[in-house]
Amino acid sequence: MSRRTDQISSTLQRAVQEVLARGLHDPRVTGLTTITGVTVSPDLKTAVVLVTVLPDTKQALTLHGLEDAAGHIRHQVARSVRMRRVPEFKFKADLASKEQAAVLAAIARARSEYHDPPDDDQQPAPEPHEGGW
Repeated sequence: MSRRTDQISSTLQRAVQEVLARGLHDPRVTGLTTITGVTVSPDLKTAVVLVTVLPDTKQALTLHGLEDAAGHIRHQVARSVRMRRVPEFKFKADLASKEQAAVLAAIARARSEYHDPPDDDQQPAPEPHEGGW
């Protein structure tokens, strides 16, 4: 991407997150919704907004609500961003962040197993030596 599209992506990401933070009056958009990235097409006509929703059970419904509210979100963003033309938004689930979270959880489990071996494998502590030091 060019520097200009990077700047526009960053600006749009902040603006969309602010709109969501103020709240939408759509009951489908529930849970913790985070904008993890925005990718703008080279012609600046469309922007793919990557979204993470917690808990996972609410992701499909929230994405459906965001797609339906895309025009309203675009209008709100246009009011806060100085751009000649705000791109149309397409919302997609950010699966990469969930994969990263799964990898980090696996690493944490492996680390805890390495540092804290099960009680079955532990050797008894040596008896203190008689006669002192």
